[in-house]
Amino acid sequence: MSQNTKLKEIAKLFFKLGSIAFGGPAAHIAMMEDEVVKKRKWMTQEHFLDLVGATNLIPGPNSTEMTMHCGHERAGWKGLFVAGICFIFPAVVITSVFAWLYQQYGQLPDVEPFIYGIKPAVISIIVMAAFRLGKKAIKTTELAILGIITLAACLLGINEIIALFGCGTLGLALYFFKKQTGTLKSIIPLLFFQVVDPSKIGTLKIFLTFLKVGAILYGSGYVLFAFLDTELVANGWLTRQALIDAVAVGQITPGPVLSTATFIGWQMNGISGAIAATLGIFLPSFLFVLLLNPLIPKMRKSKIIGAILDAVNVAAVALIVAVCVEMAKDTLTDWRTIVIALISLIVVFAFKKLNSAFIVLGGAIAGYILTFI
Repeated sequence: MSQNTKLKEIAKLFFKLGSIAFGGPAAHIAMMEDEVVKKRKWMTQEHFLDLVGATNLIPGPNSTEMTMHCGHERAGWKGLFVAGICFIFPAVVITSVFAWLYQQYGQLPDVEPFIYGIKPAVISIIVMAAFRLGKKAIKTTELAILGIITLAACLLGINEIIALFGCGTLGLALYFFKKQTGTLKSIIPLLFFQVVDPSKIGTLKIFLTFLKVGAILYGSGYVLFAFLDTELVANGWLTRQALIDAVAVGQITPGPVLSTATFIGWQMNGISGAIAATLGIFLPSFLFVLLLNPLIPKMRKSKIIGAILDAVNVAAVALIVAVCVEMAKDTLTDWRTIVIALISLIVVFAFKKLNSAFIVLGGAIAGYILTFI
């Protein structure tokens, strides 16, 4: 297959995922695993897990960085950029429409009936991904125990990044306990800070502010909102109500949650602010993945780094399960959502070749219909 054909294939796939991927990073990664590993066989499940684990160790949006890893595996650095851009683009366009409507009318359109059904349907997609990835990640009894500890820690409210790195550290300690010898090599993520003058906000300052956020942000979209509250609301650049509405936009649009930056940038400085915020928050991810991807096979060959990766991979699956549990607690609040979730779960396991897009679409339609019952 020629390079151009591969790039078109990558563009088509990730544009589709960017258009239908609701439910946050865990759901996005579940859909990617289904498309890239199970259906297209671009890589093994083990390597996909290594990419998930490595992505959790660097700043930035995990699912967006996973699209870049998948693109790189298929077509090198060009594939990385095509995959990332095509995944981000639909969310940015949809968010821009919401941003314009919000600026014009001061409120968001009512799409809650559709989201009502999408959320429980997405839970089934996450469960299937956790099941498939878990079978590959849990290689030994010790790794199973590490996964259970990580899951318990997350459910008890321990920060997901602390849980992830803690599991990696335990995995390393377990390796040395077994081997009683060896040397430690580590890769430290590149972090940088850019001071922005709070007295005035323009396009360049918006870009630099979101560039900083994109370069040092770990964790979920909720961590992003806490970060932006400190960076923007405290400086008087954005009202807290606008930030809360931005959170809502992040929940009702497909694709990466960080596309919320587009909405916020638009409120701060119109279309130029939206472009600056979008470029700023996503640019570090492209650079981090470009640097990290070629190192992952070398990391796997090292027994020490391999032990850390094994533990981090199990922790990543545990994080996905924890997200699923929290989503279920928030989402399955009445008989309608429970019915949608159960039917979606049955469909996912009974028709394993069914495209996840149909699950999302079916959930949206069912949600819309059931809200009137």
